[in-house]
Amino acid sequence: MKFEGLVVIVSLIFGSTFVVIFTNAQSLVPAIITFGDSTVDVGNNDYVATLFKADYPPYGRDFANHKPTGRFCNGKLATDITADTLGFTSYPPAYLSPQASGQNLLIGANFASAASGYDDKTALLSHAISLSQQLEYYKEYQGKLTKVAGSSKAKSIIKDALYIVGFGSSDFVQNYYVNPFYYKLYTPDEYSSYLVGIFSSFIQDLYGLGARKIGVTSLPPLGCIPATITLFGFHEDGCVSRLNSDAQGFNKKLNAAATKLSKQFSGLTLVVFDIYKPLYDLVQSPSKSGFAEARKGCCGTGTIETTSLLCNPKSIGTCSNATQYVFWDSVHPSEAANQVLADALITQGIALIS
Repeated sequence: MKFEGLVVIVSLIFGSTFVVIFTNAQSLVPAIITFGDSTVDVGNNDYVATLFKADYPPYGRDFANHKPTGRFCNGKLATDITADTLGFTSYPPAYLSPQASGQNLLIGANFASAASGYDDKTALLSHAISLSQQLEYYKEYQGKLTKVAGSSKAKSIIKDALYIVGFGSSDFVQNYYVNPFYYKLYTPDEYSSYLVGIFSSFIQDLYGLGARKIGVTSLPPLGCIPATITLFGFHEDGCVSRLNSDAQGFNKKLNAAATKLSKQFSGLTLVVFDIYKPLYDLVQSPSKSGFAEARKGCCGTGTIETTSLLCNPKSIGTCSNATQYVFWDSVHPSEAANQVLADALITQGIALIS
């Protein structure tokens, strides 16, 4: 690790405000490899026959080139901001994109797909890339990486890379809560156990394929998302408490499973990133962090739509300044909110980069 990296860690430990400029420094990890749903998808769904796409304006309007990238945001995702902080000068490409080739593979790849979940049936409903298929793509990536970097360097990159896993929200919001069959078959607690079982198997698979530094995101406060307030809140004030309770129950099981896996597998560093509390705090007290609106998204009416093309350049009510909004559309945080989440991720993930 280079000295510049230590500046980041020391600053974070003492809680000071910091700006780090990496000059001729290597990033703190050689690569970032990401699996998940729309919270971390950087454009794979652009190449998939699904309704869940963000390849049209105003998505991406505040990104570097002011064009849609397939990210479900006005600008950067929390994982993009984390990559910036770790010293990356470009982002690992969406695996299905033309950019995922040659030297670009050396800094990792992103396999995430909006509307995917731990449960493969979640992805099937939306024609997204399932967790199982994301894992198959990762195996394919390893082969390509070996051809580009050589066997020895590829093994080193795979071992030292930061792995990010971000699933779960779609399993509940786009599957369990709207699927009468599932709702009758499982209680929320039972469905959480089912999903966490899949998570544990997935981590074991990643470990077997060489991963050693893995960060997994918790569920956010599902009951505070504008779309779920619209669908399940019955116009009440505040968040939908039963959905938040379900998210907290899942997170408790996820933490327990992660602790067990960390003890079980030698050399594995597995961190659960708590995004529940920072996002809940933003929603409850937006003004404390400089936000003005936390109950609806900036784009469209911001109450229900996300990928039904109601959030588009001609959407009535699309806001001019997304920095005032916790949510960009009816589901996804704005870049400004993602900055708050990214700050929480990096402080929680010190063990993964030290």
